[in-house]
Amino acid sequence: MVQFSVFVPNRMGRMHGVVKRLASDHVHIMALSVLDTTDSTIFRMVVDDPDGARRILDEHGVPYTENPVLCVEIDSEQQLQEVLAAVVEAELNLHYTYPFLTRPGWKSALVMSIEHRDVAEEALARHQFRVLHQGDIAR
Repeated sequence: MVQFSVFVPNRMGRMHGVVKRLASDHVHIMALSVLDTTDSTIFRMVVDDPDGARRILDEHGVPYTENPVLCVEIDSEQQLQEVLAAVVEAELNLHYTYPFLTRPGWKSALVMSIEHRDVAEEALARHQFRVLHQGDIAR
């Protein structure tokens, strides 16, 4: 799955403008994390239509980067602990995580920036966790 890191000046309404443009073209933000600094804001997001997001961001000159992330379905706080235990057991470094806002089917999910995503996916599968792919969140 791909994560977009969007860079905007830390000024009132900038993030709203980007979100509004995406929504007007039916690109839905499924997961979101915001990092705020004095001069700029970086918001990381997973969308249901990466090609549409790319096109909109490019058309409007919005700077961004793309990074692969792992997304895993969780149903409870207990499962969160078990996901993290599986990551520790596999001796993987977890860089950051943030939750999904919504998903089709209304189940919770977690975005994970993690080293060796393929190893992480195998470790989570061994523990019976469902790793999500782009088709799982498309509307």
